[in-house]
Amino acid sequence: MGCLLKQGGGLYARLRIGAVLLAAGEGRRMGGVAKPLIRLQGVPLIKRQLIALSGAGVDEVVVVTGFERDAVEAQVQDFPVTLAHNANYEQGQQGSVRTGLSALRGNFDAVFVLLVDQPLISADDLTELIAAFKKKPAGHVVVPVVNGQRGNPVLMDAEVLAKVLASEANLGCRQLLDKQPELVHVHETSNTRFVTDLDTLEDVAKLTQRTGWKLELPTREPSA
Repeated sequence: MGCLLKQGGGLYARLRIGAVLLAAGEGRRMGGVAKPLIRLQGVPLIKRQLIALSGAGVDEVVVVTGFERDAVEAQVQDFPVTLAHNANYEQGQQGSVRTGLSALRGNFDAVFVLLVDQPLISADDLTELIAAFKKKPAGHVVVPVVNGQRGNPVLMDAEVLAKVLASEANLGCRQLLDKQPELVHVHETSNTRFVTDLDTLEDVAKLTQRTGWKLELPTREPSA
């Protein structure tokens, strides 16, 4: 993915950053809503994430599709991303993580794993995590934590990427971090955007009330 703005500089060398954007889920807790297609202030969530990634200077992005594949892929046609389809998306997020990481083509100092249903994530938030990754004293994965609540996205180095890809089928990124906490650098922050997501219709209503912004659910169309 081409960069609109390069982060870095100062005392720290610029990192080469990849990203996997998970956009495959069925939105079961919303009654089958394709969350990448939810529009916030008229812009689909998947486009908001890609704009944030570009603004943060990310070098390559893989978008993992699954549910409503054609409609989701149509939204990213104008972005220079790699598409990776998880045909088994019904089996959960861990397969999408592995599908996305496997599709990265470059060598990276760090790789983001992002959820498409975090509507408020911006380039500044991603840059905050990149800065935390550069400065961390130990660990291999930067995980934002807000008032004790673990958030997303996470930013991992090549060692953890390899561990995830080499893990058994039932071991996804989150489970790996739970079982090996020594890999984790906790980034304590008051930034609530890292813990704001849209899992249910109630979450949509709460965000609308909190921000005053307009959120529109997509019209359900048959998958190909």
